[in-house]
Amino acid sequence: MEEEVDKLELMFQKADSDLDYIQYRLEYEIKTNYPDAPGKKNPVTLLQELSAIKSRYRTLCARFKPIADEQNVIKSRICATFSKTVTMIQELQKHTDLELSPLTEEEKTAVQQLKSHMSDL
Repeated sequence: MEEEVDKLELMFQKADSDLDYIQYRLEYEIKTNYPDAPGKKNPVTLLQELSAIKSRYRTLCARFKPIADEQNVIKSRICATFSKTVTMIQELQKHTDLELSPLTEEEKTAVQQLKSHMSDL
């Protein structure tokens, strides 16, 4: 059993070594066949920059995910509070027999926008 494990380890080491060699050869071929020209970047350099950008993107996503989650929680709390406030105002109007003047166009637009934001949650 140990002998088979050793063989597998050797195979993985050889595969890793082969991949390193292929990467080296590919980078060498690209550098020799596509030298840096003014205004153009080497494809190898671009790939390395892309890899760095992907890494930074993943890091930023991980850092800002809790913030986005907290924003959603806060939005839902604000909408719930707003909804309760509207309900309380309507109840007060009923109890005091107070009638409000009809909404202006600007107020109607604001109400529609609030409703659409609340429905997104």
